[in-house]
Amino acid sequence: MKIVVLDGQTLNPGDNPWDPVAALGDLTVFDVTPIDEVIARAAGADIVITNKTPLREDALRSLPHLRLIAVVATGYDNVDVPVATGQGIRVCNVPAYATESVAQHVFALLLALSQHTAAHDAAVRSGEWRRRAQFSFWLEPPIELSGLVMGIIGYGRIGRRVAELAHAFGMSVVCATRTPASPPSRAPFGFASIEEVFSRADVVSLHCPLTPDSERIVNASTLARMKPSSFLINTGRGRLVDEEALATALRTGLIAGAGLDTLSQEPPPDDHPLLSVPRCILTPHMAWSSLAARRRLMLATAENIRAFLEGRPLHLVG
Repeated sequence: MKIVVLDGQTLNPGDNPWDPVAALGDLTVFDVTPIDEVIARAAGADIVITNKTPLREDALRSLPHLRLIAVVATGYDNVDVPVATGQGIRVCNVPAYATESVAQHVFALLLALSQHTAAHDAAVRSGEWRRRAQFSFWLEPPIELSGLVMGIIGYGRIGRRVAELAHAFGMSVVCATRTPASPPSRAPFGFASIEEVFSRADVVSLHCPLTPDSERIVNASTLARMKPSSFLINTGRGRLVDEEALATALRTGLIAGAGLDTLSQEPPPDDHPLLSVPRCILTPHMAWSSLAARRRLMLATAENIRAFLEGRPLHLVG
């Protein structure tokens, strides 16, 4: 059984060995695979493992031995699933492995925005505290989260966990979702339309899947509904946000700030509009990447492959 990993460096940069997968077949791991080398590297493979390397129609039709694509992520928009299905190739993903890590990162971004952490650290290191000659100073006062409204777009596992953490901070929660579930026991909590969430929330956090309906759900119109004091957090997909519109909103003070872990192009080009705007924190698609989460992801990927080989496939998509 030949298994090829196309982009293994993010899952295992050296601290998360491939042993559970290697036990299942003849394993070859490439740290990174350029798009024009996918076919050559995956040639003859029965199973291909990918995180973000695209597997599009031209590649899929050129890999006659391929039986399974194991996506080491929850999102699988990098795989042309209808074409794969038509070729008799199964596709599986790994849900729920990074719920805790991503929800934690939401609040890392939010606390950095509300406490102005980086700006105050820089001010102390530049000697500003010493020059002030007082026991305390602030460039901008911290913002207390208790009593604010957390707006959540999407109420899957991560959205629910963010709601729980928001309640722990004393926030109320309002959520927009296509599939309302039972509300949590903690209050205040309510379901509302997307438009109402953008209008009411002090913080809007994105946790919906990327679909044709949700692409650029954050745009000039929805940003105009937000409070001037509000924050946007995106740990979902970059294309949920119209980045030009967000850059304009931040530049003009339409909203108070944004924290984003994902962008529409990763890594971003030097002229990306959000690289030069104020009150915008950008992290490099790392919310999922705690060692604990990556270990769960490795074990779950091995289990997906083992289950497929035993004729009981798990977590199939499409």
